[in-house]
Amino acid sequence: MRAAQEARSAQHSTACVEEAEETVKELRGALENAGIMLPTLRIDPATLAREAPCPLVELGRCSVETAARLAAVIG
Repeated sequence: MRAAQEARSAQHSTACVEEAEETVKELRGALENAGIMLPTLRIDPATLAREAPCPLVELGRCSVETAARLAAVIG
């Protein structure tokens, strides 16, 4: 029973990480199409360090100019 739970947890973790990687890729492409680059856009590595990773997307820092362009696209 424990082994089955661990296997399901590992599959769920793998799926979460893969989804996060795909989302970062899609977001990077959408931003690029809008002429915006967030140089530190990535999966937050600290959120991968858990036993059962549940990744967060780190948008990172950007210049005031980039933030203004991002706000214009969103708003």
